[in-house]
Amino acid sequence: MPDRETLQRARRDQREGKAASTQAGEFIREEMHHIREGKHGARSTRQAVAIGLSKARRAGVDLKPPAAGKTSEKTRRSAERAYQRGHGAAPERSTGRSTGPRRSSATLGALRREAHRAATPRALSSQARSAAKRRGPAARSAAAQAAAATRKRRPGTRSRAATSSRPMSRELRE
Repeated sequence: MPDRETLQRARRDQREGKAASTQAGEFIREEMHHIREGKHGARSTRQAVAIGLSKARRAGVDLKPPAAGKTSEKTRRSAERAYQRGHGAAPERSTGRSTGPRRSSATLGALRREAHRAATPRALSSQARSAAKRRGPAARSAAAQAAAATRKRRPGTRSRAATSSRPMSRELRE
């Protein structure tokens, strides 16, 4: 179950009209904090991100599961189930019971045995760089433009061009 603060931050992002991936980022951030504070570990940064995305889907973030062919069928089905749970579907089990204590503690025990280096700044930087490399230049440019368009502007601030320290050329002044 995600922390109350995480849910509040994600809901605030939703109210502000931010993308589903931004809302999901709050859950990933929480997961990194859990690893850093020693609650559990993760085999890799990618696994930690996957746990955060799953939590986000189960919490109701409108983050669609990956399309067929993008990831393994097992991962896609898991994401589909998490998405359904977050959007009002009953649990798959006909009894409606939650995960049993034995399985739950086994999962947590396995994560506790994992290392904590998955949440180091170096590991996160490496993961971000490798993820960006998989995207083309056009996709990266589009993402940057979308980010710039939704950036919150503070009142009273000017654009970087207006605050440039270089004097204006004569052609621009006239």
